[in-house]
Amino acid sequence: MTEMTVGERIARALGAARISQRDLAAETGISQATLSRTISGDRAAKMNELVAIAAATGVVLAELTGTSRVVGRVQCAARSANGASMDSMYEQMLRFLELDAHLADQGIVAIG
Repeated sequence: MTEMTVGERIARALGAARISQRDLAAETGISQATLSRTISGDRAAKMNELVAIAAATGVVLAELTGTSRVVGRVQCAARSANGASMDSMYEQMLRFLELDAHLADQGIVAIG
């Protein structure tokens, strides 16, 4: 698996949240032109922008920055009953594990 850029991670978060760049711009206060340049790699994202994008798309900051502690340790073997692709199932599992790690870092643990 090749390393994704910050722009590719933002684009993936947008797709997963099913929102457009225009909607993200309205939600975060970052101009659509700035978002477009950031996603294309023509401009580096600022940390405050990444925090706002993470909040607006429902991902943890580590997913956008590529600083995941989980991604290198995850292996997945699954069979889909609903026609989902292995990549899509892996991404969803990774998203849950990232959230779990983030909540654990915040001292919030699952009960049950």
